[in-house]
Amino acid sequence: MKRLFVAILVFSIAASLVTAQNKAAGEPDPTKVGVDSAQQLLKEVSVTRFEDAAFFYPVMAADVGMVTLRQFAGGPADKQPIKDETDLKIAVHDANVIGVKVEFLRRGQHELIVSPVKPIQIEGIAKTLSLWVVGRNYNHVLKVIISDYFGQKKELTLGKLNFTGWKKMTVAIPPGILQDEYHYSGKSGIQFRGLKIEFDMMETFGGYYVYFDDLRVWTDLFAEVSRDVDSMSDDW
Repeated sequence: MKRLFVAILVFSIAASLVTAQNKAAGEPDPTKVGVDSAQQLLKEVSVTRFEDAAFFYPVMAADVGMVTLRQFAGGPADKQPIKDETDLKIAVHDANVIGVKVEFLRRGQHELIVSPVKPIQIEGIAKTLSLWVVGRNYNHVLKVIISDYFGQKKELTLGKLNFTGWKKMTVAIPPGILQDEYHYSGKSGIQFRGLKIEFDMMETFGGYYVYFDDLRVWTDLFAEVSRDVDSMSDDW
């Protein structure tokens, strides 16, 4: 009986350690990323749901291969709707994704960039950024391109595409990326400029397919919401 009790105790401790490790290795917590004020108003916002392929264009060197971008019906079954939209019963068109096909002509250290036709402004102070991706189990690396408050481009690494099926990939926005500057009157926040795939040189032959859906951010909107309604706007 004593041995059974000890075995159960050891198993419970091991399970607790595994749970703690999994939580530590999970998605970054937006409530703890770049906290620089006592008050926050965090909200999950969809930056783009990739509903219209005409709003995006692929860029890749012509001598590397041929690239095609198309729109497809579908999406990840595990994706949860944004809570505010569900509570307010807001009708949201969310039926499509975009897919990109690359047909390589030669091996090498190549890259592909998928950009919106114009940068997408993200209001508030962004904490984390997430994206649903079908990676097709390749060792290519996916990055997101943003620009800071002054328009300087930055790249954040989402991770390798070595998985099958849909996966939610998330990255924290480093506090060192400037998103607000009270000496200037521009709109606070960052801009989404595109997605970048850095191809693994050993796998740059044949064809490659990748799909994207629903780019979201957790952003702090406290400064925007708490502004007095009768305050003047410094945008003239």
